[in-house]
Amino acid sequence: MSKSKTKKPTKTTKSTKSPKKTKAPKQPVKKTRKTFKQAFYEKREKIWNKKRARLKLHHSFRRSYREDYQRELKAPGLVQHSMTTLKIVFKNWKLFLPLLMMIVLLNIAFVGLMSEETYKTFQDSLKQSYSSLEQGEIGRVAEAGLLLVSTVTTGGLTRGMNEVQQVFFIIFIAITWLITIYFLRHLLAGNRPKFRDGVYNALAPLLSSLLIIALIFIHLIPIFVFIIIYSAAMQTGFLETPLYAFVFWLFSVLLLLLSCYLLPVSITSLVAVTVPGIYPMTAINATTDLMQGRRTKFIIRLLFAAVFIGVMWVIVMLPIMWLDLFLKDNIEWWANIQAPVASFFLQIMTTFSIIYFTAYIYLFYRRMLDDPN
Repeated sequence: MSKSKTKKPTKTTKSTKSPKKTKAPKQPVKKTRKTFKQAFYEKREKIWNKKRARLKLHHSFRRSYREDYQRELKAPGLVQHSMTTLKIVFKNWKLFLPLLMMIVLLNIAFVGLMSEETYKTFQDSLKQSYSSLEQGEIGRVAEAGLLLVSTVTTGGLTRGMNEVQQVFFIIFIAITWLITIYFLRHLLAGNRPKFRDGVYNALAPLLSSLLIIALIFIHLIPIFVFIIIYSAAMQTGFLETPLYAFVFWLFSVLLLLLSCYLLPVSITSLVAVTVPGIYPMTAINATTDLMQGRRTKFIIRLLFAAVFIGVMWVIVMLPIMWLDLFLKDNIEWWANIQAPVASFFLQIMTTFSIIYFTAYIYLFYRRMLDDPN
C-alpha cells in the first residue's frame, strides 16, 4: 500500500509579513475647539431655556394689554390679614417671647438703649413749647404724643450710634427675621418647633440675607436721592419758581416709582432666600416672577402694615410716656435717677414690630405661593 504523503504547512518568514499600518495622530487642537463649542452652545441653550420659562412682561416697546399682566390673587382683607398675623404671634407666645427678650438683651449689650439725655431733651423742648397747656389733660396727652412721634421719626433707638453699633443693629434685625420665618414655616407645616431649634438651625442663610439687605439699600437709592435733592431745594428756595417746582416734583415721582417697583422684589427675596439650599440670585429671579402683576397689592399691604404698627405704638407707648412724664413732674426722686423706662419699652416695641412685620410679609408670601394663578 502506498503511503499518502501529507504536505506540511510552510512556515512564513518574518520578511513576508506586511508591516502594521500606523494611525495618524489625532489633532488635539481641533477636538478641543469642537468640545468647547459644543459646551458653549449647550450652556447658552440651557440659559435661554431658563429665561423662556420665566414670566417676563413688558420687556419691549410694544403695547401691553391689561389681560396680559392681570393676575388674580385670593387674599384676605387688610384688617383680617393684620389681625390674623397678630393672632398667630400671640398664640405662639412661648416661641416669640423668648426671641423678643433675647434680641432686646443683645441690643442692650452690644448697641445700647436710647440715650436718656436725648429723651430728656425731647421732653424739655416739648415742655417749653406747650407750657401754657400743661395744666390741662389735653396738653398732657398732646405732649406725650408729640414726644412719641419725635422719638420714632428721629430714630430714637439708632440716635448716636457709631458704625460698629449700626452693623450690630442690622445683624440683630436679620437674626430676628430668620428665626421668625423658621418658626412660622414649621408652625404652618403642623410641626411644633422649639426655641433652641430656631436659634441653631435658622441662621444658616444669614450671609445670603445680608446680601439681600444690601440689595434693599441699593433699591432705596432713588428715595435717598429724592431726600437729598429736596433738602437742598428747600434751603436754596428752588421750589419757589413754579416751573422749577413742577420739574422737581415730576422727577421726584419718577424716583419714587422706581423704588416702589424694585422694593417688593427685594423684600420678598428676603423670605425666599431662607429656603435651604437656595442662592440669592435664584431667590431674586423666583420672586421677580412671583411679583409680576402684584406689586401694587403688595405695596398697599406694606403701607397698611406700617399704619397698623403705628397704631400699636400709640396704644402701647402713649400711656407709658404719659406716665413717665407724670412721675417726673410729681416725684422728685423719679426725675433724679433718670430711669430709662421709656427707652426700655421703646426697645421692646421695636423688636416686636420687627417680629410682627416679618410674620406679616411671610404670610402674604405664602398666600402668593399657594395661589393657583
